[in-house]
Order: sequence, then C-alpha cells, then structure tokens
Amino acid sequence: MPSRANNSRKAVTGSSASRPVRGELAILSQIRSRAGRSSFPGISLGIGDDCALLRPRAGEEFAVTTDLTVAGTHFRLDWHTPESAGHRALARGLSDLAAMGARPVAAFLSLGLPRGFANPKGHWEGSWVARFMDGLLALAEASKTPLAGGDLSETPVVLADIVLIGAVPTGTALLRSGARAGDLLYVTGSVGGGAASLPHLNRLGKESNADAGAGGLRPPRIPKALAPLLARHLAPQPRLAQGLALRRRGLASAAIDLSDGLSTDLTHLCEESQVAAEVDPALLPIHPGADLNYALHGGDDYELLFTVRPATRMPKAIAGVALTCIGRILPARANRATVSVLTPQGPEPLEPRGWEHFA
Repeated sequence: MPSRANNSRKAVTGSSASRPVRGELAILSQIRSRAGRSSFPGISLGIGDDCALLRPRAGEEFAVTTDLTVAGTHFRLDWHTPESAGHRALARGLSDLAAMGARPVAAFLSLGLPRGFANPKGHWEGSWVARFMDGLLALAEASKTPLAGGDLSETPVVLADIVLIGAVPTGTALLRSGARAGDLLYVTGSVGGGAASLPHLNRLGKESNADAGAGGLRPPRIPKALAPLLARHLAPQPRLAQGLALRRRGLASAAIDLSDGLSTDLTHLCEESQVAAEVDPALLPIHPGADLNYALHGGDDYELLFTVRPATRMPKAIAGVALTCIGRILPARANRATVSVLTPQGPEPLEPRGWEHFA
C-alpha cells in the first residue's frame, strides 16, 4: 500500500494533530477530538496507535460485523441530512449486534469523502463531515459504543464502512439456525414504517431541490405530521436492549434483524434453521402510515425477528418495546413453501421480495 495511505491510516488512530492544519490532518484531528480516548472495559488501547487493542471479558467471544454505506445507495443527499447519514451508518451494524444478543465493544470507521464534503478552507464547524460525525457519535454515545479507530480517504462519492465489535458469553449468541418446528415467531416494535417513508422522502426531496440550482442538493424540511413515520427511516433505533434481554433471559431460540424486509429475512432464518414458517398478516404490528405490502417486503425497519419455544412465557414488552407473536415455525417439507402467509383461502407462498443488491 502506498506510504500516503499508510500515513492516513496511522493518523486516524495515531499521532496527535493538535497544531492548526488544513485538509486531511485537520479532519482526523477533529474526529479524534470528538471520539476521545476510549476508556471502556473492552478496550485496552483505543485511538492513539497503529492498532486498537481489544480485551474480551473472561468467558466471552467477539461478534464482528461490517456494513458499507454508500451515497446514492444507502442514503441520498436530497433526502438525508449529514446527521441522518451518520446515524444510519452506525445503526445498521448495531442492529446486527442486537440480533446476536451481543453488547457493543468498539466501532471502527473508514470514511471516504469527496473534497467538497471535507472541511472547506479549514472550517470544521458546519461542514458535511462534522455533521455526519455528530449523528454517528450521538448514537455511539447513546449505545455506549466507543469509536476506537478507522481510516480516511478522498473518494469520488461519500462512503462509510463501519466495523463493529461486540461481545457475548461463549456459546450463548442468538443465531439464525436455532429455530425448531413448533416454535412461535415474534417481532419487536412495528414493521413497514421504514420503507413507507421512502415515497414521502422522494416527494419532499424533489420539492426541496426544485430550485436548488448551483447550491447543490439539500435534504428537505420534515413536516411535523410526517415526523413520526419518517423517523423510522431517518433515525432507526437498533434494538440492543431487547436483543440483550432475549439472550440473557433465554427467551429466543433464533433471531435476525429486519433490515431487508420480513419476507426476505424470515427466509434467511428458515434456510439456516432448515425449517418453514407461517405468518398471520392479521397479527402483524404494522406501523401507522404503512400497509401490509410494506410490512412484509419493505425492510429498513431494524426490528428483531425471533423465534420462541412454545412453552416459554413471554413478556408483552422489553424496555418499552412491544413484542408481538406473528406466526409459527413448521417442519420443512418438499411440498411446503419456505415461508407462507395465511389468507382466507388458506396458506399461500410468501416469496422473498425485500431488498437485495444486484437483484
């Protein structure tokens, strides 16, 4: 790797950039200042050297996930504020940890920026990258997830690659492969709201940018009446507390997060567990403003979909988030769809029509 790239990587986790400078070093210095020197139990050495050093507790193993966020694919400059883009970049990985019942240990951010999105003329406050970090670090603080390092590069489009390290007691992680025939199927919160936000954002974005001209793209103002619905997409809340409780209390037998759509994510869970599933649409907790199609296929909800042994006594809610039984797990058979939905005419196959890259 060229020496300049090596120096860039060291600067994020390495030597101090306290003197006033412009460009790359100024951005790195500001990010380091915002993130601080981590003093969390799972981090032996955070920002300040070539590598971070992580230390699991006795009897724990690491859960590692990575999520790539790219402008134009995972967020849009005419829809999302920089704060929303930063929040969503971290939320996606935190939702994966929640599905495993893991507690966050550390986050690593590799950030690619076009030149105009950096701190122009050395001004950090108000720059796109500063506001992106505001959104990311606010969620990091709320979820007790220290930023322990990363990388920075100039790129043609904005992109953020998040690596998240979680920890879970050895052998206790919630897996997709733990469901068995007879289990009940549950979901946290409500479904459909994330995807139902998109037509509204598309309309508002067009209206906001109709006269943008040379000023470039800008996210719209959100009407008060639409704020509760659009928040499902703009600032999703990973169900970390719920995932931890499901694991600690032995309530769930298998779990997955709902990022790609219930029909698609449930298919993944069934395939890993080698079972089938049946969903009752009348039981679905559909978010106000969404419909059944969004609830089944929309995705972007970041709720947890999980299975429960039939004899398990389930609470109605965990940490203020409702738990709803929406169906059951069945034996896999040659003449049975992997996932089916109940209709007045009986069970009908539910094809996975959620989000899929390259589809």
